[in-house]
Amino acid sequence: MDGMTRTDADVAALALATLDLTDLGDDTSLENALALAHRAAEHGTAAVCVWPRYVAASAEALAGTGVKVATVVNFPSGEEAVALVVATTTRAIADGADEIDVVLPYRAFLAADVAAAESVLDGVREAAGDAVVKVIVESGELQATPVIEAAARLAIDHGAQFVKTSTGKSPVSATPEAAEAILGVIAALPAGSARVGFKASGGIRSVADARVYVEIADRLLGEDWISADTFRFGASSLLDDVLRVLDGRASEAPASPTAY
Repeated sequence: MDGMTRTDADVAALALATLDLTDLGDDTSLENALALAHRAAEHGTAAVCVWPRYVAASAEALAGTGVKVATVVNFPSGEEAVALVVATTTRAIADGADEIDVVLPYRAFLAADVAAAESVLDGVREAAGDAVVKVIVESGELQATPVIEAAARLAIDHGAQFVKTSTGKSPVSATPEAAEAILGVIAALPAGSARVGFKASGGIRSVADARVYVEIADRLLGEDWISADTFRFGASSLLDDVLRVLDGRASEAPASPTAY
């Protein structure tokens, strides 16, 4: 079944299984993080994504549920000192984080200071140990497709297991064009390369939004490629529409292809 023939219920189920239920609000609280964990466990999302200070409580709340705990480092500016980013990563792992979402130093990258970007990625990769590392390239700031592609390649070359579009804190977050660029890089990896996944984050609020990214992945990487090991949505409100669709089994006929 490919993205052109998936029903809305199919897309909703896929989105649920690949959702990093996220709360990175500036005014969030421990109570909010625990409520997020409860909701994630109740509905079986792939992960929660919370601030580093809430990792320990989230990991305790989600123990035994199968829901992973992700956190963010060098976030959202991408400009923290390497030592601080590594220290935050080390502490998050000790607190029970399963996944680290690190912001590429994208301003340094845009200024051709590739070494600065590499030092952060290498430091996080080493500190993360066996945890999954997702590199946020902040595609809305990179803008041009060749630049997004170059950032994705850099991330992969330095150990990213996922390339993520956005922090959700910039004016432009995930876009179909950025997804096309990143997924194209992943699709072009040589046979035998380590598996690399994709995460779309920022502005994805509905099953219709999610369908756009599912269809791109289906087209570029094949109808069986998407799973929680290869594909994620980072969102705070997508779950509401997913549950609405699943509760109603809405639009059981295939939806029309999404233009972009």
